[in-house]
Amino acid sequence: MRRLITLAAVLLLLSGCGPQQFKATDITGASFARKLELTGHDGKPRTLGDFKGKVVLVFFGFTQCPDVCPSTLARYAEVARELGADADRMQVLFVSVDPERDTQALLANYVPAFDPRFLGLYGDAEATARAAKEFKVVYEKQPGKTPETYTIDHSAGTYVFDQNGQVRLFVRHEAEIEDVVHDLRILLKQ
Repeated sequence: MRRLITLAAVLLLLSGCGPQQFKATDITGASFARKLELTGHDGKPRTLGDFKGKVVLVFFGFTQCPDVCPSTLARYAEVARELGADADRMQVLFVSVDPERDTQALLANYVPAFDPRFLGLYGDAEATARAAKEFKVVYEKQPGKTPETYTIDHSAGTYVFDQNGQVRLFVRHEAEIEDVVHDLRILLKQ
């Protein structure tokens, strides 16, 4: 009986020593989402390599988006608040899929309104298409009542990179804030 209790105690201790489980979809080793070359709303050319040492969240959207984009950015602002001082080791990148309307000035006003550390990225139509293809993001312009009031249907997930610049997770739009915080804390410890 004593051996059984000792064995149970050892197994219980070992179960806490294994790798922690992510709440989001683990895509470690994916053969996509490896390259991103666009311009930041600060006017600087940006690549994923610029953010090594930080956990990076990459989300594609557009500033005229009525729901998914602002709610995602607001959610990540709440994640940053939950992380406290660790939020300085996190970088949110909002990649515009609307090169016609999302100018540097517009992104510079829109993205940091959610959190001053967040960065909007943009490019011309070709650069935007290359980035979307690399990340397997789908987007399509939908006509509005006037040529200026179009909308864009687009993928709504977020890619998360570890501090070494490797893609690790895909976070669904509906993810709970506490689940995202949980996963980012794991990556920030690695």
